[in-house]
Amino acid sequence: MSDSDDVRRQVLLWRLLGRVFDAEEQPALEAASLAVVQERGLPAALLDPGVTVDTVVQRFPELAAEFADPLADGDDGDRVRRTALVSKLLLNAFNTGSGDVSAQRLAAWQRDAEWLRRALGACASGPGQGRPGQDGEGSGRADGGEGASDGRPATGRRRPDPGRGEGGGPGQGFDLNEDELKRILGELEGDLVSRMRLREVLADPALARQLTPSMSLVEQLLRDKHNLSGVALANAKSLIRRYVDEVAEVLRTRVEHASAGKIDRSVPPKRVFRNLDLDRTIWKNLVNYNPDDERLYVDRLFYKHTARRSTPARMIVVVDQSGSMVDSMVNCTILASIFAGLPKVDVHLIAYDTRAIDLTPWVHDPFEVLLRTNLGGGNDGPVAMAMARPKITDPRNTVMVWISDFYEFDRSRPLLEGIKAVHGSGVKFIPVGSVNSSGQENVEPWFRQRFKELGTPVISGHIDKLVFELKNFLG
Repeated sequence: MSDSDDVRRQVLLWRLLGRVFDAEEQPALEAASLAVVQERGLPAALLDPGVTVDTVVQRFPELAAEFADPLADGDDGDRVRRTALVSKLLLNAFNTGSGDVSAQRLAAWQRDAEWLRRALGACASGPGQGRPGQDGEGSGRADGGEGASDGRPATGRRRPDPGRGEGGGPGQGFDLNEDELKRILGELEGDLVSRMRLREVLADPALARQLTPSMSLVEQLLRDKHNLSGVALANAKSLIRRYVDEVAEVLRTRVEHASAGKIDRSVPPKRVFRNLDLDRTIWKNLVNYNPDDERLYVDRLFYKHTARRSTPARMIVVVDQSGSMVDSMVNCTILASIFAGLPKVDVHLIAYDTRAIDLTPWVHDPFEVLLRTNLGGGNDGPVAMAMARPKITDPRNTVMVWISDFYEFDRSRPLLEGIKAVHGSGVKFIPVGSVNSSGQENVEPWFRQRFKELGTPVISGHIDKLVFELKNFLG
């Protein structure tokens, strides 16, 4: 790449940094950047944060493929052009402005954020597979909710880095961390949602329909639900229901596809064709092979063990409903309802802050559970443990999932003693620090160490980890 092209790219990148971190325009950078994009045959709209990527693509459809995968050409592409396109994606995602946010503005930002995730390879769909908001590939959610991708842990794609001044040959790329990107976008979306005049938007059915359900929005709705009434409350419930249904559909698939636990080899296998272990049968009968007529004579058949747990298992889910745990609370509440729908699984659900409430009667309907919770307040784990322990009737056939950041302060030791007693009785105890899209967690260090010593390390990160543990126990 020539020195002049390198200067052009530096102009675009300095202009990007200036617009993101400084509200005032820098005339010299603006003029130079405009000259660069026009020289490359690109529209001036790329420099305007008020113009969405969707709008640019509608006006200039030939740019759709480049926005979806701006690094597809590798070192053979025009790196100045590539920098201009990537700068547009970054500008629209990170230049969130200040002041009140309308429903239209939030929806537009969510679509722009989805474009960025697609371009950086953070979404499961590959390059050239359509664009967000048009072909059904993207949900428009930027909170990292389960419906935004297939949930597989991502290490990113090796691509040339558009922000580097040097060459972009093999090995000179970056490893994109999907979880980190989702966390950052989730924080930006949360800020936008917090700046919305949400009650006014919800009171207008036309504006409410423009809202895209997301974790950030659901959190705000749950916090403010007691201040809503009439049309606004109905619209809030509709948005929560839509989000719950979307996440439940994804989690239900995860549960179905997860490992179903260990086979019970104490039960003889059924001698039916579908259980025939063909490889083992052939291997064990190789001594009967007749080379003269080239035939293998089988005098014994071997079958696979398929028997699984027949005794109903009990799952007790205890959820810290303080504000810091809302993401995990929503996901685990939905997950509990899915397991409650499985045969031979008896699920009990308890939520707590300074008090505990038994939500078991509504465990099959996570929407109702969420409406009955009150976000915020302190923590009193021993109160929740006192409610949960009487539900343990068959310890070795019981799993207790405790979702919390475990900041119990003066109640830490009483809670730990209760946990030790439950674990010592034979209950499988699973502490969960976070099961959300970003994998960010803030578990009290003292508790984290105690759980390690107990042999029950804290689960955090993607919800697949918890699904696997539960299926492994219940299978």
